Amino acid sequence: MSKYTDEDIRNKSKITCQIAGDYLGISANAVSIGMRNNLLPIGFAIHNEENDRGFSESWSYYIVAERLIAYKYGKISEVRVQNIENNLETIIKEFESMKNELLFILSENAEQEN
Repeated sequence: MSKYTDEDIRNKSKITCQIAGDYLGISANAVSIGMRNNLLPIGFAIHNEENDRGFSESWSYYIVAERLIAYKYGKISEVRVQNIENNLETIIKEFESMKNELLFILSENAEQEN
């Protein structure tokens, strides 16, 4: 039996790979690998390349409660998932662009202070 109820999942402010794994009855590692390889459509995994060290990669995971619940019950359609993924990719690109602009502004400010 699952460690978490559907309501528990809905009430979490952040759902970790461990929580999702416990809820689905799989390991946290299976959740992270499934998300990285687009095999587990419960949210998205972001590769933080600038934080990679040698053989170790840095990833961040965002798990959407309703998608996790729908996946558990087999009610998430592939077309809907693809549309959601495309929208998330657009959002991620926008955030990356804003991040780069902010880093540029901060670097200019640092140069002006010196």
